[in-house]
Amino acid sequence: MRYSILFFTLFLIHSCQKPVNRPVFSEVIVEVLYEDSLSIRAIELMGGSLGFAANKGVFGTIDLQTKTVRTNSQKYDSIFPEFRAITHTSTDFFMLSVANPALLYKTGDMGKMELVYVEDGENVFYDAMAFWNDKEGIAIGDTVGGCLSIIITRDGGYSWAKLPCDQLPKGLEGEGAFAASNTNIALQGNKAWIGTTKGRVLFTDNAGKSWSVVQTPILSDKPTQGIYSMDFYDSSLGIVIGGDYTDPDKSFANKAISRDGGKSWELLANNQEPGYKSCIRFVPNSEGKEIVAIGFTGISYSNDMGINWKALSNEGFYTIRFQNDSVAYAAGRNRIAKLTFK
Repeated sequence: MRYSILFFTLFLIHSCQKPVNRPVFSEVIVEVLYEDSLSIRAIELMGGSLGFAANKGVFGTIDLQTKTVRTNSQKYDSIFPEFRAITHTSTDFFMLSVANPALLYKTGDMGKMELVYVEDGENVFYDAMAFWNDKEGIAIGDTVGGCLSIIITRDGGYSWAKLPCDQLPKGLEGEGAFAASNTNIALQGNKAWIGTTKGRVLFTDNAGKSWSVVQTPILSDKPTQGIYSMDFYDSSLGIVIGGDYTDPDKSFANKAISRDGGKSWELLANNQEPGYKSCIRFVPNSEGKEIVAIGFTGISYSNDMGINWKALSNEGFYTIRFQNDSVAYAAGRNRIAKLTFK
């Protein structure tokens, strides 16, 4: 009996406790960590360091404790590739270039980057990449031969194979993905969602073995419109953002949310700020309520799951990654910075 009373007492104490409310962000402090004449659209948190890759073949790391920056450059024949996608496993770092030829590099056994995939073709243009686990990874590119370009590795990135179009949803004319922030892919478990320039989302629940597609309400009438970035807080709650970088103030049909794992999408804050953004991220530990969106127009924030937004800063960036629920790192034109939200 006394155990029942103790259990009931503990239950009452727990049920009467109020949930801890997170503070609402009202400002963001920007601390520049690295500056150079580069366009940096690919960053990745890797333990105690931040990996990055840019144009001019430049790639490197920033030690987050000492703030020491180490850079290197990669050359292919006479080409200094433009890197807009990077990712990592527990043992290796990967970077992928845009345009023709597509060049995918992996950390080599001798400490140098090793070329593990090359694709030539007039319309070749890869946009983003990510790993489900240490063995299985994915990279996506624009439509070639009637479908989106998707390459998969099952051996930790040593070899990559392109999926044939008969295994993928049929591509639309001119469909691709924007290489704006390396966030056209969102992963949860064995699932993956891919956002396209035509406002569609491709989906797999078995690490790329089979695919389906759904149309979102994101505006995609022009080549400069469509889904620029997406994120999933868990396997159900996802968000996408788009707009038009040539008309960045326009906010019609450029934000949408899914609460059923991407099966359906509804517009958010339609005709309300923010307009065009190139990257969107859920704030960690926020139950999916807090969202940050960034672009060259500045940093915007929502604390009610995207219904209402406010501008926190006019500082422009292309891409952002959260280290925890108040610190993030962002990259953009000529710089990488630490962002502290308060």
